Amino acid sequence: MVRPEEVPAQDLTTHLCGPQDRAEQVRLFNACFRKGIDAQGLAWRYDQNPHGRAVSLVSRPPGGQAVCGYACSPRRAVPSGDESHAAPIGQTGDVMTHPDWRRRGIFSSLDRACMQETARLGWPVVFGLPNRHSAHLFLELGWERVGLIRPHTFVLRAGAGARAVLAPNGRLASFLAPWSVHAGRRARARLRVEGAGFEARALERFPAEVVELSRAVERRHSLMVRRDAGYLDWRFVRNTRGLHRAVGLYDPAGDFAGYAVVQLPRPGEERGFLVDLLARDEAATAAALEAGLARLERAGVAAVQAWAVDGTGWRRQLARAGFRPPRAADHLIVIAFVHQPEHPLAVAARDASGWYLTDGDRDDETVG
Repeated sequence: MVRPEEVPAQDLTTHLCGPQDRAEQVRLFNACFRKGIDAQGLAWRYDQNPHGRAVSLVSRPPGGQAVCGYACSPRRAVPSGDESHAAPIGQTGDVMTHPDWRRRGIFSSLDRACMQETARLGWPVVFGLPNRHSAHLFLELGWERVGLIRPHTFVLRAGAGARAVLAPNGRLASFLAPWSVHAGRRARARLRVEGAGFEARALERFPAEVVELSRAVERRHSLMVRRDAGYLDWRFVRNTRGLHRAVGLYDPAGDFAGYAVVQLPRPGEERGFLVDLLARDEAATAAALEAGLARLERAGVAAVQAWAVDGTGWRRQLARAGFRPPRAADHLIVIAFVHQPEHPLAVAARDASGWYLTDGDRDDETVG
């Protein structure tokens, strides 16, 4: 076995990975994170995305297995609905260093190599949602802070499950869980009135016409990931965790008007997530929000969470639906690394308040 103290950091080598390296990456992933993954899950994430294969790298000591890893997955994005400037942008994920090899400065070389490769591929910009432990590393490596993202909560049912979700916001928030339930019921009553007339149907696959809906919504935002049926089926229907459920909205004429995607609670938990939503107008948005909340309520969820970037339309939609923000200190930063400063996607990336970004746009296969 290679002993970390016997290997200078400069002796580690950086390698671009392909499908043949997934088993090694799985071993490293499971040594670093409590939420483990198998080879099928990693292949789903890195190799099967219809928007392109992920850039993934590892660092290895001489004669040894990977001790540090990094990945960047493409998302086809559109700036303000301008199809002529649609392009892949990257999202960072799976920043992982084996516990025995931490605090050695290994990650820096991986980030530089990843940015070189994404620039070579022609991606105009890369963005990320780093956790609190790694955020400062990215900023030291030249990334820009472009926004803040926070979890917002809707309480469906008071009790221990809701209190556990609200606990990070302090004792008062947990104590007021019953009041939050009443406030949520009033908000849902408004949603039902505003969204009256739509029929909610479970989706086994996304309909082909969802891409036209995506194009219409893209025109309202400075940056948005393209949501076509192939991408959405990969992201949610074929997701290896099997926790997502999609609901489609149809108007009285039978026309597709939007969808909501939720994440069911894991065994033993009472927290679910409103993961993604797309709708043609405010009435369809209200109907989709209510449909998502109703689906989670049927699954026994006590509290629903959804992350949103400050200042965005998604944040405003959640507020209108009765989702409440956390304490001001409870946030993560949104970061960007620009390769092509003049590209419209890179220009848009420097202010995340104009994006349409939901939990469904994250690199991880599930939230939480």
